[in-house]
Amino acid sequence: MITINNLSNVTYEQLFNAFSEAFKEYEIQLNYNEFVTMITRRGYSPELSFAAFNDDTIVAFTLNGIGEFNGIRTAYDTGTGTVKEFRGKGLATQIFEHSIPYLKEAGVKQYLLEVLQHNSSAVSVYKKLGFATTRELNYFIQDSSEVELYSKSASDDISVKSCGIDTVMEYAEFCDFIPSWQNSFEAIKRQADSFIVNGAYINNLLVGYSVFEPISGDITQIAVSSKHRRRGIASALLSNIIGLNRHSEIKLINAEDSSESTVAFLQKNGIELRGKQFEMVKLL
Repeated sequence: MITINNLSNVTYEQLFNAFSEAFKEYEIQLNYNEFVTMITRRGYSPELSFAAFNDDTIVAFTLNGIGEFNGIRTAYDTGTGTVKEFRGKGLATQIFEHSIPYLKEAGVKQYLLEVLQHNSSAVSVYKKLGFATTRELNYFIQDSSEVELYSKSASDDISVKSCGIDTVMEYAEFCDFIPSWQNSFEAIKRQADSFIVNGAYINNLLVGYSVFEPISGDITQIAVSSKHRRRGIASALLSNIIGLNRHSEIKLINAEDSSESTVAFLQKNGIELRGKQFEMVKLL
């Protein structure tokens, strides 16, 4: 018998086993530590996340992160999956519909998710559930050994050094677009110890910064003041990132498609576009 309940009494080990089973056919696989890091960074809330249970076994789930997005109390789909034997039964939709009253009661005003553009069946389901596309996002991934740093050298007066997350938060306007949920400062601060934050300085003036997670190879944010571009600042930050990376890949997930400068910079350095997502929102 299938029942739907929240995940307040479910261990991370149980979650990881269900997640691994649901996504075992995917090219990218997470180990246990990577999984825990991912859901923690994304604000996972056990009380407001739900799963379908076949007896005591999780067969479908939605892990919800809770936080602020564009100043609005938001639930974020950190991961939705169904084990192969239980697909085609509408369990993900049932879980979503079951969750809505609880999310509203918790003061959540909107539901946010990202979905691969080529996953047309999932896109169709979300549209039927009332989601609207808010923007298109690109993700870039490259083997670290195949990254080819652009040869343009930084000006001699540029220095890159460590700084605090609170420092760079004051320069959020350097970004060409609003970071996605997982790349927001709120998400970064949930696991601040996992990130390396560097600033690029000219005569003690911060003109660019990067936020990087070396254990995953994830470039969470990289930004340069519009007044100081084309001076090799971003290249200096990227070179620093490459030297500190402890993962086999370098990746930047969810760069806004409209940011032509970001696309051009990454591809110029051999970090290739691997896919596209839709960011979608449903008001509750």
